[in-house]
Amino acid sequence: MTQDDNPKLSLAELQQFTGTTQWYRHQMTPKAVYTDGVQYLAAKGEAYWLIDAIVSHLFTPQMKRAIAKDSRLGTLQFWKLKVADDRTAVLGCYADSNVKPAITQKIPFTDFPLSEIDIWVGFDGDRWTLYLPSEH
Repeated sequence: MTQDDNPKLSLAELQQFTGTTQWYRHQMTPKAVYTDGVQYLAAKGEAYWLIDAIVSHLFTPQMKRAIAKDSRLGTLQFWKLKVADDRTAVLGCYADSNVKPAITQKIPFTDFPLSEIDIWVGFDGDRWTLYLPSEH
């Protein structure tokens, strides 16, 4: 069985989310919410830490500098978690698929069940919303 076949969570399950019926407010700030799909990912993949990691970067001086360099990050961010075979991981924030990450965080160990996952983060002028690409 490969990582992506882990019965805890599969990409096929996540791709079934095409919208949300409920917004989940992040406990660190009322300025960040997430969708049903992200809630499912966090619960079934035991990855609330991933939501925390992304939200923790949204309001940092490093993010403000990144947005000043690339204004696209002020409205839409593409976050990707890549898990290596040795169970280390890298979380990166991208303005687009063809650019270097604006922010990276090394994760020394994770038991996240997938080899990679994308979470998109949009800003509507009031709050940041984390969602799965299929929910766009």
